[in-house]
Amino acid sequence: MMVLSVIVAILVCLIGYIYRSLRPPPPRICGVRHGPPVTSPRIKLSDGRYLAYRESGVDKAKAKHKIIVVHGFNSSKDMEFPIPEELIEKHGIYFIFFDRAGYGESDPHPSRTVKSEAYDIQELADKLKIGPKFYVLGISLGAYSVYSCLKYIPHRLAGAVLVVPFVNYWWTKVRQDILSKAFDLMPKNDQWTFRVAHYVPWLLYWWLTQKLFSSSSMITGNPALCSDKDLEVIKKKSKNPSPVMEKNRQQGDHECLHRDMIAGFATWEFDPTELENPFAGGEGSVHMWQAMEDRIIPHEVNHYISQKLPWIKYHEVSGYGHLLTAEEEKCKDIIKAIFV
Repeated sequence: MMVLSVIVAILVCLIGYIYRSLRPPPPRICGVRHGPPVTSPRIKLSDGRYLAYRESGVDKAKAKHKIIVVHGFNSSKDMEFPIPEELIEKHGIYFIFFDRAGYGESDPHPSRTVKSEAYDIQELADKLKIGPKFYVLGISLGAYSVYSCLKYIPHRLAGAVLVVPFVNYWWTKVRQDILSKAFDLMPKNDQWTFRVAHYVPWLLYWWLTQKLFSSSSMITGNPALCSDKDLEVIKKKSKNPSPVMEKNRQQGDHECLHRDMIAGFATWEFDPTELENPFAGGEGSVHMWQAMEDRIIPHEVNHYISQKLPWIKYHEVSGYGHLLTAEEEKCKDIIKAIFV
């Protein structure tokens, strides 16, 4: 009887340990008791969530062009996107930067999907009354939001830009040999992380927090994924770190980083190569910017997509890595191309 009691006790402890290991901690919601303070303007979405945003550029009422910028992985509305003032004034540009769900001061969205990103952006535009048409510019993992806008709200777009855009290795219409070759170039630990995010997303929290194996190079900052130019940027930023960037993950890694990966690597309702040109009449344009030294985003996949969708204006940038938007000259090129 004593042995049975011991076995039961061990099993109960083991089950409890497994349960705690798999279950993410509750989010630290901004603006509630014991949560981080709200320091930015926010809009309330129709589902009750709050979305934090930041405005810059010319006055909204005088703007000729309104651009919503979508940040990438482990970033926020406080990201840097250096554009000289004279270019902003010349083209009359008004920018909206916003925290995607779970990042910064925007509420988490446990059921977020690629599709929900487009409607968050549309509602943000409507609540801020920026008009029927606007541009979207997505960077890295934030580019899946741009693909979502092209699919679900193309009628609201004046133009779209994908910068070092995210690749889902489970897209169904992209040639599998190209996807497989690109996937194999990633570090083995990242390959497993992407698989977990796609096949068993409920296990991703445990996978990214366990200590037995290395899991994500992007979270740990593995320099193997950095080009020489990226390393220069990182070294420069480390000398003057931005205090606001500490707020990126303040509500919990699971609410921002993990859910972002789960949404991005899920099975999409559409494939990028099936998208239709929203500007068949030439009233706008879609651009894709690919850094050729990028070790996070495989250029072969994005080049293939641009060939399948010839209405995308494809720009290859030699000598640059994933941190392309850290360079003012490149940001100028990205913005100027929109208006050519």
